[in-house]
Parts: sequence; structure tokens; C-alpha cells
Amino acid sequence: MTTQILVTGPDLDPSAAALLAEHGYEAVHTPPYADSAVISDYLKSTGAVGIISRMGRLDEAVMEVAPQLRVISKHGVGVDNIDLEAAAKRGIPVLVATGANAVSVAEHAIALLLATVKRILPLDSGLRDGRWEKPGFSGSEIAGRTLALMGMGSIARATGRIAKGLGMELIGYDPFADESAFAELGVRRFSSFGEMLEHSHVLSLHCPLNDQTRKILNADTIARMPKGSYVVNTARGGLIDEDALVAAIQSGHLAGAGLDTFAIEPPQEDHPFFSVPEIVLTPHIGGVTREAGARVGVDAVRGIFQILAGQPVPQERIANWKLLEAAVPPLAKVED
Repeated sequence: MTTQILVTGPDLDPSAAALLAEHGYEAVHTPPYADSAVISDYLKSTGAVGIISRMGRLDEAVMEVAPQLRVISKHGVGVDNIDLEAAAKRGIPVLVATGANAVSVAEHAIALLLATVKRILPLDSGLRDGRWEKPGFSGSEIAGRTLALMGMGSIARATGRIAKGLGMELIGYDPFADESAFAELGVRRFSSFGEMLEHSHVLSLHCPLNDQTRKILNADTIARMPKGSYVVNTARGGLIDEDALVAAIQSGHLAGAGLDTFAIEPPQEDHPFFSVPEIVLTPHIGGVTREAGARVGVDAVRGIFQILAGQPVPQERIANWKLLEAAVPPLAKVED
């Protein structure tokens, strides 16, 4: 068996690399955002039985050239870059590092919220350009405002805990979450996304990107939000109709947005967000901290070894477990 694990990205936390070495493996890295052809070449040349997925898409064409591939472990929780069905057809479990980066992403969501509502960037820019804009300035408090959480996973709950400490009221929507996820923080649960939007001063997106959620925030749903509200997105850029968001901000219906993700990454130089000062942007780094990197990297590596050793894996860590139920023979042992 090969002693190499393919990492689709330029780095891996030293603690994760050390764990690989302890088990007699080494990480081989692709360039950042490598396309399918490049990833396929790496898989063929290394014979890797496992992939740690960071950047770049793992589609059926990639898996087709790697019959030896036994497990894909996501460096995080978002799996929209992985063809889950193609993996399941080959009996390949796709693992996620559930909760490992929740604190870091939640902190970043709150940072974007504060920077946007408090207008930190334009005020900083104006001061550096010689403008003292205190006369006539009128800011806003976030205490007492309502934060709407789309999705109630570990990142959303961590975001809610911080927001509650800032005095915000919490509401949420997640058709798949247990009632305990809402009760834990006293989140008022709504039965529909649209109804929740009507009560949101700030909408924070924390759901996966799939056929049901793609562009879930669009012209129609934005119109249901109160005038002067805000959007924060640390999940996936494809959740938002980007043109509709720009139009809503330019019309004054939305007051601004704090975004860590784009529909296509990295974005083109002429992306419309860059010309809208009410939008605060960061390059998808919400979970990129030393602390989260260590936890996520170790979880991703440990999951690979669990699968290779035939050990049970908690069901919530297998993104395609329902699809894998039909796989014969199933390579992932699911722990109920």
C-alpha cells in the first residue's frame, strides 16, 4: 500500500503532518485551486489511498483514475466541491471535521457583523484620506437587534453564543436540526426561511450549499427582509444571488453585508462586490486560524486512519452516509 496521502492545497498543520508521519505516511500537496486534471495526475503518480480535500473540485473524473482511493476527508465541513454520489458509488466515504473550526468561523462572522454595522472600513479610509467625519455621523447599536441564523449547526450555535453576549436576540431556521439546538441558546424557531427573514435585522448564513440552498438569498427573499438590514456569510458564496445582493444594497433596501465567500473563488478582478463600499470582504479565511487549522487537520487525518483501519466512524462525520448505505461492500462502518 502507498505511504502517501494527497492534500489538495499547499499546506497542512504541523500537528496533522506529524500524525501522518507517526503512522508511516507523508502528505503530498497539489498547488492551490488545482483543476481536476492536475489532481488526477497527482493521484495517479502517488497512488494515494486517501485525500485531504482543501482546494479544488473532486469530481467523478478524478475518482475514475484512482481505483485505489478509499477515503476522502474534508479539511472542514463544506463538501460542495466533492461529488458525493460519485464517491458513494465507489464505496468511498467522505468525512467532515464537524465542529473543529466552529469557534474560529463564528468569531469571524461576528467580526464581519461588527465591521459592517459599525462602518469600520469606510470610517478608517476616510480618516486616512484626511476627513474627520464625526460631525453629522450617526451609528447604530447591535444590542437589542435580531440575528437570524440560517442553519443551526455547530458554527451557527457558536455564532449565536457570541451574539447573545453582545445583547442580540436570536431567531433561526433549520428543518433538519433537533429542537435541542434551538433550546440550548433560546433561539426562536421559525418553520420557513422566508418567515424568519421578515424578523431579521442581521441574517447570518450557516447552511451547506446544495440544489435546495443555491441562491436561497435572492431578489425575492431579500425583499422580505426589513429595510436597513444586513447579511453576513461565512458559509458558501453560492448561497447568495450576488447580483441581487448588490442591487439591494445600492437601492438602500439592505444597509450592507459582510462576506467571507464568493460564488466563484477566487473572484475575478472586476467582481461587482469590489465597487460597493457597504460590503466588507475577506478571502474565505473564517476558519483559517492556527487553532482551528490544528484541530481540523488532525481530525481530517485521524478520520482517514479510522477508515483505512476499518474502525467505526460517527455517522455525523460521514457526509455521504445515506448514499453509502447502498454501497456493496460498504467501506465505512457507521457508528450509531
